Amino acid sequence: MILDTDGMKPIYIQIAEWMESEILHDNFRQDEKVHSQYKLADMYNINPATAAKGLTKLAEEGILYDKRGIGKFVSHAAKSIILDKRKNQTLKKKINDLITEAGHLEMSEGEVVGLVREAWKGEV
Repeated sequence: MILDTDGMKPIYIQIAEWMESEILHDNFRQDEKVHSQYKLADMYNINPATAAKGLTKLAEEGILYDKRGIGKFVSHAAKSIILDKRKNQTLKKKINDLITEAGHLEMSEGEVVGLVREAWKGEV
């Protein structure tokens, strides 16, 4: 992953989202230790406090848990939490953006649904 240091999204959020993707792709599995804040800081050439903030965010959401003195580990519910979060936040936002743009283009609901069906089938 390449961090967007000039973008609007805070680096700690980018770190958290990367870690979520790694969990979804089974690069980190249930009860497996994840990278420490220092390892992440070294990997991405960022301040360890920034990396820690990303890990803390995931722990607060129940995606990671602490083993005192050892590090952070992937929780049993991590995948389901991430999937629910992405469905209810990310995907809904994209759908709302799509509907807004379709409205600007004066498209009907049927036209939008048709485009989604084509894309789902890989026709677009």
